[in-house]
Amino acid sequence: MSMLNQLNISYDEIIESSVNKIVALLNHNYVISKRAAALLLLQEDDDMLELVKANEGNNYIKIIDIVERTKEKSDKPLSYIISLSRQKEVDKLTNKVVTKKKETEKKSISEFLSKLTMNPITGIPILLLVVYFGFYKFVGEFGAGTVVDFLEANIFESYINPWVDGVVNSIIPWTWLQDLIANEYGIITLGVRYAVAIVLPIVGAFFLVFSIIEDSGYLPRLAMLVDRVFKKIGLNGRAVIPMVLGFGCDTMATMVSRTLETKRERIIATLLLALAIPCSAQLGVIMSLLSGNSGALGIWFIFIMLVFLFIGFLTSKILPGEGPSFYMEVPPLRLPKLSNVLSKTYTRMQWYFVEIIPLFIFASVLIWLGNITGLFGLLISWLEPIVNVLGLPNEAAEVFLFGFFRRDYGAAGLFDLQKANILNPRQLVVSAATLTLFLPCVAQFAMMIKERGWKVALAMSAFILVFAFVAGYFLNQILLITGVLA
Repeated sequence: MSMLNQLNISYDEIIESSVNKIVALLNHNYVISKRAAALLLLQEDDDMLELVKANEGNNYIKIIDIVERTKEKSDKPLSYIISLSRQKEVDKLTNKVVTKKKETEKKSISEFLSKLTMNPITGIPILLLVVYFGFYKFVGEFGAGTVVDFLEANIFESYINPWVDGVVNSIIPWTWLQDLIANEYGIITLGVRYAVAIVLPIVGAFFLVFSIIEDSGYLPRLAMLVDRVFKKIGLNGRAVIPMVLGFGCDTMATMVSRTLETKRERIIATLLLALAIPCSAQLGVIMSLLSGNSGALGIWFIFIMLVFLFIGFLTSKILPGEGPSFYMEVPPLRLPKLSNVLSKTYTRMQWYFVEIIPLFIFASVLIWLGNITGLFGLLISWLEPIVNVLGLPNEAAEVFLFGFFRRDYGAAGLFDLQKANILNPRQLVVSAATLTLFLPCVAQFAMMIKERGWKVALAMSAFILVFAFVAGYFLNQILLITGVLA
């Protein structure tokens, strides 16, 4: 048996049928076999398309028609199907000639688990388990609950804030300067408290879980699992990486969206990140707020998911361009290395903390300026009718004003409203959902300008501002009419 026959790979019925039809139409002699040329044509190789166009005359149109009809019959890109068939053939060959030692059993378990994570029947329950234990229990209940409660109640409210208020008010004679540093909206008593006691524990817990997931090799498998759903919204499985990163920091995720292949995909991903992907701090605070009422948490989750899919679907229909293709190398599934996990978590927390502290201090200064000039009160009075339309009390206007500076800053404000029992479950869900969809933070907006340009960034922000309030209004109406969470 010749080497050529040994390496003659059989593809599925659709590919083989198309290859035979194309071979029958090829009259010119090429350097490679006609079968190889047909396979390159199905993969839309630019060089081969040019050669065939130059040499086959009218048959070129017929060949292109065969390629298009073959693509319509396949649910995956033809190049991916062909590459996968070749990969399987290579595996068969290497299994015949390569002797594997003791790792075989370990690898077979890893491959078995790998297949489970990518199969929709088993992969979706595994994904739900990861979300429940990793994000809900650890980030939401432990990070945003236990740790935040301890830092808030036992450290800041018991010691730091009273001490700072006492020292500042006794040493500094000017009220305006006292309010800048301490009291209700001071840099330390509000800005640093939000950053250290509320945001930092949540972000730290999230980055720890994310590092474990990333180091295990689960992310590429998640990309394979969601590829079909993402194609409905104009993206492909590769976009799961910036989307998951967005749950850590949307600014970083917007930058990572440049790895997507087409401009159309990058615009869709940027919009969805800015609209419907809450960052880790915001997500943790919201999960902590709603975790006491599973119905409220479920409604918030379903509503945000529907907005994500609906806006993604509409955007994919409005923006011109071809549907995305998807190729991704899947690394081995493995146990995460502790050193890698700790190193990645530390690096991300350091980066995030360096970014967030100046912004929280800046936001506190702006609020202080707004207070002493009366602008803050004026803006709140303008926002109060709008939040009333959403079914929320006047106090929520201050939270949304905070949200203009950073969405997680606004979410932290919700934390204070819940502690004061100002919001009922329905109002809590409506305010949490509206704030989730609210304007991106200052850093993310700057990144949107850098990556997509002024016009696109401003257009997206204007759309998001209007859409967030409209969506919040309809959610409130639905909850009122149905009597859910009454």
